[in-house]
Amino acid sequence: MDIELLSRPGNAAARVYLSPGEHLTTESGAMIAMSDALTLTTTTHKRESGSVMAGLKRMLAGESLFLNHFSAGATGGEVFLAATLAGDMLRYDLRGENLVVQAGSFVACESGVNVSFGWQGFKSFLSGEKAFWLHLSGTGPVILSSFGAIYPVEVDGEYIVDTGHIVAFQETLNFKITKAGGSWATAIFGGEGLVCRFSGRGTVWCQSHNARGFGLEVGPNLKPR
Repeated sequence: MDIELLSRPGNAAARVYLSPGEHLTTESGAMIAMSDALTLTTTTHKRESGSVMAGLKRMLAGESLFLNHFSAGATGGEVFLAATLAGDMLRYDLRGENLVVQAGSFVACESGVNVSFGWQGFKSFLSGEKAFWLHLSGTGPVILSSFGAIYPVEVDGEYIVDTGHIVAFQETLNFKITKAGGSWATAIFGGEGLVCRFSGRGTVWCQSHNARGFGLEVGPNLKPR
């Protein structure tokens, strides 16, 4: 499987070439275009079998009910993918570890990767973000997206990240929701509110823009239809 990320970082898209017999799983609606040599099937879970419960759990995490599966025949083929919001994309190769991904950032993965539902607890809900995140596990490449630019933060000890700027993080990290600054007055009037305090050793991938904050900013200015 060959993955090429195009037009980074502002309007990224992914070109994925599948060799004969390879399979790619994507978020519903992520396809821009595809070779007619590829076969497309849609299920609520794995390519071989659907699971309504797994699909409903993903919906709680902010993803769609369905997953699309692209399969290459004897000649192979390519598919172009993009996310809903303009921004960057990241390729990450899982090697038996787990990756926690925020709602909306999953784009695609190789068929050897399992996409499941993760409960992050009320601490995520209280931060104003989704309480349900996706867990990616197994072996193979995954493609993630961000709103704006995406960049890694290497944690060795403790690190603080705004909840709305998290794309994904390695499950070797622990986190807790806490106020930004030394007092609630600083957290509220400083505009930062609640943040994630990560501890341990691993990587957090951050995005430069906050989708929720952007929506709150432009929403009142949109004319009703």
